[in-house]
Amino acid sequence: MLVKELYLESIKLEESPLAHYIYYLLKKQKISLNDDVSQLNLDVADHQKVAELIEKNVLGFHKVAIYSLKMKQNDYVFIFADSKQKAIQFFKETFGHAPMNCHEYSLDCELTRGNNVISFRKMKMEYERFPVVAGFFNRVGMTVASGVSL
Repeated sequence: MLVKELYLESIKLEESPLAHYIYYLLKKQKISLNDDVSQLNLDVADHQKVAELIEKNVLGFHKVAIYSLKMKQNDYVFIFADSKQKAIQFFKETFGHAPMNCHEYSLDCELTRGNNVISFRKMKMEYERFPVVAGFFNRVGMTVASGVSL
């Protein structure tokens, strides 16, 4: 695998620390995009400078996660938000009461939608604004919403 492929994958998967390390090493010409990843040595980076890049978010990451919030005994809603607190707040504003619980799911979790299988990561790309309701779940199955957002 090339550094270029790892860099693009780290951006796609929103792996901010790895992407910022590669960015730093590229800028300092310690590696090139066409190098094999076996040549990638994060120890040659100035960790303080990389921490500053991450803090400044120079690559513009806006991490959004998927949360399952329990509405009542067998009913759940999935909400994309950038934090658990924002998912809970959005739930309260949308449904008028607090959720019974809130759990983060992996964006790589796959579900059936119609006749297709889709991951939450791919589903997230369908939305431009967050927080947003991605769908509802009960013991019968998932129902995808039309994208309820504020």
